[in-house]
Amino acid sequence: MTSRTIRARDRPVFGVDVQSGDVRGDDPSYALVILDPVDDDDDPDAPDADGPLARVTRDVVSLRKLRRLIDDREPLYVATDNAYELAPDKNALVGLLRSLPDGTRLVQVTGAERPEPLSRVASRHGVPYGKKPMKEAEAAARLAAANVGHEVTAFTDETTVKVSRGRSTGKGGWSQDRYTRRIHGNVRKRTRQVQSKLEEANLAFDREVTEKYGGFANAVFTVAARPEEIPVSNSRAGDVRVEVERERRDGIEYEPLVKRRDRVIVGIDPGTTTAAAVVGLDGTVHALYSSRTADTAEVTEWVIEQGRPIVVAADVEPMPETVEKFRRSFDAAGWRPTTDLPVDEKLHRTREASYGNDHERDALAAALYAYDAHADQFERITEKTPPRLDREEVIAGVVAGGASVEAVIEDLRADRDGDGDDGGTAAEEDPTEPDRTEEEETIRRLRDRVDRLESHTESLEADLEERDERIAELEAELEEAKREERIEARSRRIVARLERETERLERERDEARETVAELERKVETLKELWRLDHSNFDDVAEDRGLVSVKVVEQFTLDAIDAADEAYGLVAGDVVYLRDASGAGRRTAERLAETDPRAVIRDGNLSDVADRVLFDDGIPVVPASAVPVREVDELAVAEEADLEAAVDDWESRAERRRRDERAERLDRIISEHRAGTRLETEE
Repeated sequence: MTSRTIRARDRPVFGVDVQSGDVRGDDPSYALVILDPVDDDDDPDAPDADGPLARVTRDVVSLRKLRRLIDDREPLYVATDNAYELAPDKNALVGLLRSLPDGTRLVQVTGAERPEPLSRVASRHGVPYGKKPMKEAEAAARLAAANVGHEVTAFTDETTVKVSRGRSTGKGGWSQDRYTRRIHGNVRKRTRQVQSKLEEANLAFDREVTEKYGGFANAVFTVAARPEEIPVSNSRAGDVRVEVERERRDGIEYEPLVKRRDRVIVGIDPGTTTAAAVVGLDGTVHALYSSRTADTAEVTEWVIEQGRPIVVAADVEPMPETVEKFRRSFDAAGWRPTTDLPVDEKLHRTREASYGNDHERDALAAALYAYDAHADQFERITEKTPPRLDREEVIAGVVAGGASVEAVIEDLRADRDGDGDDGGTAAEEDPTEPDRTEEEETIRRLRDRVDRLESHTESLEADLEERDERIAELEAELEEAKREERIEARSRRIVARLERETERLERERDEARETVAELERKVETLKELWRLDHSNFDDVAEDRGLVSVKVVEQFTLDAIDAADEAYGLVAGDVVYLRDASGAGRRTAERLAETDPRAVIRDGNLSDVADRVLFDDGIPVVPASAVPVREVDELAVAEEADLEAAVDDWESRAERRRRDERAERLDRIISEHRAGTRLETEE
């Protein structure tokens, strides 16, 4: 681990190990080591560049304090040698993972489902290690800071953002429609805001909405990102609630912090369409690729993403120059057949694989035949490779490097020994001592293992004595804690009941206020209409009267439906289109279905809408001819003005019909004359 690794961090790393107690029963305490990144320019007392450039804090904390520190500091990693030291079972572990702050990851530094001993992992990566919990916690923190280990996760990289109602629409009442419409309208408004933020962040997402009266009841966004990458957080304000939650996996999974790229065999088929196939050292087909437009750099980048090639193969003899360039760029061994591979042999060798075209088939056949040629060699190398060495590294050194198995093993051992000691327990070898036989070496390793196990047993016995003493102390504390918990639980139930009653009364109060406000508005409207009918207009006295007008905000299907739901559109109504532009045939037919007495328009109708209304005999008059006076949601117009405008429209309509009949007659006569002339010419 270099100083550059730590300096790149701008958030702390936590290392945790059980100090005492048991997470499955007793109240555990934890050894906690915090690595805080520092800049050597800002901190003159920081360690030199040869060591980890970090400020180290050590403490012993309870589980509750540990979780509070995680919430406060929001570390990059919470590292441990076993994730189940922080949770007693899978459900509790999922709850812990859900409670972690956005961007904080739980890391098991000893591996995945079958972890290694922490001492072995620390020795392999040159990290100091000791058996005490504080030393183990520090080793875990430093390993995680060097990106060693697996992230423990119960969630996918998809996140659900749900926008929904923040309160109930109630049980009904005089203002129920308005109240419900307002809530659904606010949900729709908040949904559009969330969608806009996701689009500004260039995040891929799917949206599902449930439409209700006046807007949306809820909207669910499925976003291909983690919560920390999404510019939306949990919130609740008034009528709307926003909930952000990661998608749950089926179980617990372990994902390496750094993806390992295995050694592979690559088959290349060059040409107008370049194809590549990647096969593992066990003969498993990993991936296929083909493209008409890709250049050498793009194909190389794709191969690098799949693994590290040790053999590059072609299906023809001699090896094409393009394939040879790939082989040299990867410093890999080459393989080619003695003669060009026949098509029937390639079909037979690739019969169990799925490929998209002949080019992918040829590349895959080359890779599989190369594997067949080296399979026995791979097996012999594996048999000679010691258990602690990486088999693939030995194979790569022999096949691609051209060295002997013994030389590669010796080099890898030297590199491993040079990286650090094995925990400070290995003795230096005496160069004058004669070489041991394999049996003697086995006996020496077993004796060392027995010594380590005996030492570990003594340590466990001492820990057991301390634990027995601690159990006696905690049993008394447990009884007292149970008594206090019963009192606290009873208090919580009383408080929860009072809070529910308070929320119910507050909802009833809010609904009552809404009802009062609605009734006051209706009273004012009725008063205004009464004044209009009895005192404000001289035309009432002259018995010319007023006519009720129903307002439609726009000449659209949604606006007509909204007006129909608000106050109903029936035959004989006078409809006022506040914006008559833009309507099509379907919209005009929808309005015509209500059979209005007349339509007052503000703006020009489209030709299609004008034709539909004209054919249905519905008078359409301009707003300038029939002034409309509005009071809140109600509107009136003078009967005399309306009748005059309708009479004028009927006069113009009669002229229009005569003109259309004359035009049709002229067209028929012209078509008849043209037909007669054609027959005469024939």
